[in-house]
Amino acid sequence: MTISTFLRPARVLAVAAAISFPLAGWAQETISSDPLTTVLEAAGDLEPLRTVTVSRGGELIADRGYNGYTSSDPTNIKSASKVIVTTMIGIAIDKGLLDGPDQPVAELLADDLPSDPDPRVDEITLSHLMSMQAGLQATSGANYGRWVASANWVRTALAQPFVAEPGGPMVYSTGSTHLLSAILTDVGGASTRQLARDWLGPIDGFAITGWHQDPQGIYLGGNELAMTPLSLLAFGEMIRNGGVTEDGERIVSEDWIEQSWQQRTTSRFGGHGYGYGWFLTELAGHDVSYAWGYGGQMLYIVPDLDLTVVMTSDPNSPSGGNGHRDRLHDLLADMIGIYDAGAQE
Repeated sequence: MTISTFLRPARVLAVAAAISFPLAGWAQETISSDPLTTVLEAAGDLEPLRTVTVSRGGELIADRGYNGYTSSDPTNIKSASKVIVTTMIGIAIDKGLLDGPDQPVAELLADDLPSDPDPRVDEITLSHLMSMQAGLQATSGANYGRWVASANWVRTALAQPFVAEPGGPMVYSTGSTHLLSAILTDVGGASTRQLARDWLGPIDGFAITGWHQDPQGIYLGGNELAMTPLSLLAFGEMIRNGGVTEDGERIVSEDWIEQSWQQRTTSRFGGHGYGYGWFLTELAGHDVSYAWGYGGQMLYIVPDLDLTVVMTSDPNSPSGGNGHRDRLHDLLADMIGIYDAGAQE
């Protein structure tokens, strides 16, 4: 059964009957053979975990909810939304609305530059914003509250002092991704949310159910975006499939996905690689690209196993310092081990 089967409400009842469990509980069940069932049952011990949804080769093979949560419930995916914004930059480049990742940002945001900007602002490119290498002081972490309390988030992000050279080490900052949202709004002639509807809408089941805006009405690039785990899985499947939907419609170029998964810096969160919004690592002997949002909102893609996995957790609980993120990585590694062992074919 394909992912889109579960994303079309009119067909859910028939599918639920075919697999012999009540419709009300379908998202609490697991569609798999015993090894994966065992792994997902054990995952229930991870207290913040809410859902795990697994697809292989376009087939939805497991969908498990914990503590009353289901994959049909909208959730704040936090910084996992950064990969949606960077993908939209790729689409804008494909459409000719932007010149390419090396295009300078200053020419695109000229009206919001400080009155006496640091000359290094002219060196910042789209690529630097996507890879967290702008060099500007972070607006995330301890600085996040002050940033979102400002009257103009775009101007405040651009006015931050430099703590590194453009193109240098990672300085993780949601302000960088928000600048991308402002750029998309300008060159696309519509809000980032409307552009997402237009450009990502052909993905069967993709929908954004909520998204915060800044004081100027620009949608927050890289945080505070709500969607269902199934919707995030549908987006991930499009990426895994080389930028093409299940119906064969191209959303973004395959070349852009390859660029997005090229390591450009090293994350200070565990030492993994970082591309254009994507963290890059190896788990259980396989290359993995993943999006990570606060609390443990995860989209994993394991290309050589045709595997896409979404995990959601309590968005109000940290996941880095307390080890929850690493336990989610371990959970994925256990799944990878099942396929390596040939237990799921």
